Amino acid sequence: MASRQGGTLSGFTPLSTPNAPTGLSVSTSIGSASVSFTAPTDTGDGAITSYIVTAIDESTGVSTGATGSASPITVSPGSGTFKIRAQAVNNFGPGRLTEFDTGNVIEYGGLELWTWGNNQRGQQGTNSTISRSSPVQVGALTTWRSIATGFAASAAITSAGTLFTWGDNLGGELGLGDRILRSSPVQVGALTNWYLVAIGGQGNSMGAIKKDGTLWTWGSDSNGKLGQNTNGVERSSPVQVGALTDWATVSIGTNFCVALKTNGTLWSWGTNAKGQLGQNIASTAPKSSPTQVGALTNWAVVSAGGDHVLASTTSNTLYAWGDGGFGELGGGNVINRSSPVQVGALTNWSQPSAGRYHSAAIKTDGTLWTWGSNTFASPDGRLGDGTVINRSSPVQVGALTTWYQVSAGSYNTRAIKTDGTFWIWGRNGEGALAQGTTGSATNRSSPVQVGALTDWYLLPPSGGGETESTLALYGVA
Repeated sequence: MASRQGGTLSGFTPLSTPNAPTGLSVSTSIGSASVSFTAPTDTGDGAITSYIVTAIDESTGVSTGATGSASPITVSPGSGTFKIRAQAVNNFGPGRLTEFDTGNVIEYGGLELWTWGNNQRGQQGTNSTISRSSPVQVGALTTWRSIATGFAASAAITSAGTLFTWGDNLGGELGLGDRILRSSPVQVGALTNWYLVAIGGQGNSMGAIKKDGTLWTWGSDSNGKLGQNTNGVERSSPVQVGALTDWATVSIGTNFCVALKTNGTLWSWGTNAKGQLGQNIASTAPKSSPTQVGALTNWAVVSAGGDHVLASTTSNTLYAWGDGGFGELGGGNVINRSSPVQVGALTNWSQPSAGRYHSAAIKTDGTLWTWGSNTFASPDGRLGDGTVINRSSPVQVGALTTWYQVSAGSYNTRAIKTDGTFWIWGRNGEGALAQGTTGSATNRSSPVQVGALTDWYLLPPSGGGETESTLALYGVA
């Protein structure tokens, strides 16, 4: 029998509700998820009458529920990344929870790829090298899912699992077996099992994870950042990092990489000149193969910037390390750190993004915060707080609680609200702000909306450091 719940009142012991369902699995489709499970063997003090399935949006915290009498049960929360929970119910109420939390991505029906900003190396994928100060669509496909952009190269994966790259290719970073620039998307190989792609801050290396959990890298190998136990050996085609099949996500900084495994551990490799590997070692020598960062097993999100890293845990605690010369570590100082240091004392951070010399993050209450450089090289206002003053501690961007996603770039910051509107601020070189204008006189130190559309869906998940071009996915169905 299930453990008794509640206390004893006047000698009366409340009857118990069911134990949690087991064997939870999730199959996603456009806008919904089919949740399968096994009924608990211990139903408490009454027969199970129904089941409750809940999807919790990991960005907004909004919950969507569905009930049914048996497995499977379909819940339809729309698109996004969700935690999935299941409960059995008897006559005495809902029982214990089972949570399926592996970043369940429920997809939008159709997603177009749009771009603007610097295009000197064809990184916009528009079959030209003309920079754009307003959004322009990349091709005609509406099946894009994962996107990444760096200094002069871009990449994207379709819902079918095909990987495309374009832009500069001097270091073989397009993974096409050569070093020829491409100004339109070109498929990397013939495989259809790619899941997630990332680009280094300087844009001269890429990494990607396949659906089988293997990790692959290619391009420049300076400081061993390809994780191949080599240093300086360029690769113009994808090569696997080790033989493991438990990689969950990867993010690439200027000359280093960080990656999460499915067991919640965090790993890093590449240059360590400013402590960006987070391994608390006296030597600043680079590492050419993955090495674990500390002993924690509850890392949830990681973002590599130019030379620093932001990472949050499953308890919504935020940590930073690496280059702190502009206050980008958020500790109220300008000190480099070689191991993770908590940003403040709060545990309500949900989505960090590390830029070149600044940082941004959204809290669980939907507020947006930035810190670090606000005026590198020239005043640009990339922190969005209405000033061009550097900040070594997080400052809130406005007073809104409706921010959904943020991506910190090189000299600007981009964000999407829960209403699907797109906002951007900072330097406007090459039309990076998508306002139809260019030049430092049109820099913005507060968020400005990109057009009037209300169905923007996805930004590159990591700042990626050095970039003045933007990729974004827009929902069309």
